Amino acid sequence: MTKIIVKQVRSKINRPKDQKATLLALGLKKMNMEVTHKETPQILGMIKKVEHLVKVIKK
Repeated sequence: MTKIIVKQVRSKINRPKDQKATLLALGLKKMNMEVTHKETPQILGMIKKVEHLVKVIKK
């Protein structure tokens, strides 16, 4: 499995509850925070939902 780094680059203020929950599920609690995940279909689906708030880096 390839690893990917997900970084939150935009704020979650004034976003719908489901997008805020998705960011928390990814482990992103603050701006500019980075987390590493395995590239699974579940993670990619969550990233797709909040792609306008995060930046993805392949490792």
